[in-house]
Amino acid sequence: MTSRALLLALPLLLTACLERAQPAVENAVRPVQAVRVILAPAEAPRSYAGTIRPRREADIAFRASGRMVAREVDMGARVTAGQELARLDPTDLGLPVRSAEADLASAEAQARQAVADALRSRTLLAQGWVATAIDETKQAAARTAQERVASARAALELARNRLDYAVLKAPVDGVVTAVVADPGTVVSEGQPVLRIAQAGELEAEVALPESAVADAGAPATVTLWARPDAALKASLRELSPTADPRLRTYAARYVIENPPAWLALGMTATVRLARTDTAEVASLPTSALADRGDGPMVWVVDATAGRLEARHVHLHALRQDRALVTGLKQGELVVGLGVQKLDPAARVKVADIRPAGE
Repeated sequence: MTSRALLLALPLLLTACLERAQPAVENAVRPVQAVRVILAPAEAPRSYAGTIRPRREADIAFRASGRMVAREVDMGARVTAGQELARLDPTDLGLPVRSAEADLASAEAQARQAVADALRSRTLLAQGWVATAIDETKQAAARTAQERVASARAALELARNRLDYAVLKAPVDGVVTAVVADPGTVVSEGQPVLRIAQAGELEAEVALPESAVADAGAPATVTLWARPDAALKASLRELSPTADPRLRTYAARYVIENPPAWLALGMTATVRLARTDTAEVASLPTSALADRGDGPMVWVVDATAGRLEARHVHLHALRQDRALVTGLKQGELVVGLGVQKLDPAARVKVADIRPAGE
């Protein structure tokens, strides 16, 4: 009798147990992994390594051929405009000068004789002693002799100029950045002997990737590895229109404003371009975002009350497994995993907190 009573009461007992367990499941606190929001500029500063270069640099060469017998400067020497840099052997260049002087003397003597003949012919023509044709021949010969004198003078000037070209002088103030030929070398006309960087403006030369070309004109600052505490303002002067065929980068030159005296050619520099996108965004894992048909949203956790708030956010950009969003506040907690299984009625507790940047 007792067994039958127990069997009859068993269903009632099971029902009561289920009714007691159901509220416990509904009110269960779910652990979640949270991400702490850290707001930062959407675009990180961009830095590129470069080298300090002169604005203008030129190869210096003799304007005549010959054997170089002297070089007065070495690499790194500072020179002034008109300063003697090197010399050629003047022996061979002096011979054309003497030849041109002799040609000029001969042309002048012939011109004097031709002019005197022309004057006598004109007098005899007036007296009727010579024919007109003979007089015209004398006058033409005089003019030809005078033109020969002008030609001889020009040849002499050219020969003297070439003799002056035996001395190589600095065209501008600057510094010698390369030495190409030493004394004793036979150089041809136009063959580089020295390289001079003009004093004045200095530039930072860098290679920009394709992604930075559009913003190459942004305000820039230059820091030197030798003086990292000094930031120098710079502006873009030149950007190559084509990419390097091997590196696929674009050569850019930034003019340094008011370069200090300690700034030297060849120093290693870092060019930093200012941000063009200054929006403050939170970097969240893409697993923190959900979309229920009305745009991206996240679950903001109230850690004190253990409640969730559905917050709609604006998707600023996607970067691999990260999402840059706006619409959140500094320090807020956002659920980072399992967001599809949550609802506003769920009670949660924060099991783990990670910074938004991780």
